[in-house]
Amino acid sequence: MGVSPRSTVRIAEDPADREACFAVRKEVFVAEQGVAEDIEYDAHDAVAVHVLAVGEDGRPLGTGRLLYGEAAADRTGGDVSVGSLGRLAVLRAARGLGVGAALVRAIEEAARARGLTAVDLHAQTQALGFYERLGYTAYGPEFPDAGIPHRAMRRTL
Repeated sequence: MGVSPRSTVRIAEDPADREACFAVRKEVFVAEQGVAEDIEYDAHDAVAVHVLAVGEDGRPLGTGRLLYGEAAADRTGGDVSVGSLGRLAVLRAARGLGVGAALVRAIEEAARARGLTAVDLHAQTQALGFYERLGYTAYGPEFPDAGIPHRAMRRTL
């Protein structure tokens, strides 16, 4: 799951990796975007597949998570064959380096490994172009999430 010769993406399986994921989310969503900390973290974090991008020095660069099965049902119209990509965050210094795309592909890989047929996500409207370039298609109306405009998107695997 490589990003570049200087960084890698991996499943965050140990507690230190998961804490690094949460720290990236806090920096991007809470500090930078003003999302309330009490809604940034939820019960889904305990069952999600978290991915972590790290630089060659081991420092975190970005994160994302995959929900699947019943945990994703409220985000996928109840379709348990569809996963839900969420909480994708890349630190400001690592943006534009392919980290976000590598995280999305790692989440898709995790979805395929679990037998899922598609991945849904709720994209901030300013990020629609990023996800469209990765093969996602928007559907449904714009809606607010944590006070930020979003659109639902899907990519068939």
